[in-house]
Amino acid sequence: MSMSPGEPDRAGGGGPPADTGEAPGLPPVVFTGADLRGADLRHADLRGAQLGGAVLSGADLSGAELSGAHLSGAELSGADLTHAGLRGAKLICADLRGATLRCADLSGADLSGANLSHADLSGAKLSGADLSGADLRGANLRHAGLCDANLICAHLQGAQLGGADLSGADLSHADLGGVDPGGAPR
Repeated sequence: MSMSPGEPDRAGGGGPPADTGEAPGLPPVVFTGADLRGADLRHADLRGAQLGGAVLSGADLSGAELSGAHLSGAELSGADLTHAGLRGAKLICADLRGATLRCADLSGADLSGANLSHADLSGAKLSGADLSGADLRGANLRHAGLCDANLICAHLQGAQLGGADLSGADLSHADLGGVDPGGAPR
């Protein structure tokens, strides 16, 4: 079968489509800078969504699928992201103070410079995540999977790390004052 340049392969012989993190056949949702305070977005499919600078304070995003979403600079303080899928999401400098991220999957996510102070990340998957320069003061990281995570220059004062997996994590220049590896801050 011959094809002209730029013509799609209609025979389907090109192999499976690449996983882009977006819903198949649908363009990503764009809510850049939107005010979604307190919104009920439970179990929403927001893969690849553009939510940079959006205000999602107190929003319920439990069980939502946000893999590959762009949430850089978003305001998510007090939001519920329990069991949310955030694999590969961009949360650079996002405000997640006091947010609930219990058992969320943040594998490979970019949380550099994010404010996660007093957030509940217990049981969260953060393998390969970039948390460089992140504020994790007083955060609950009990039983979190942080293997191969980048925690360079992260602020972990008073964080609870009991049962957390830090194998291969880079804690260079991280502030660990008051951290109790058993779980309770000193």
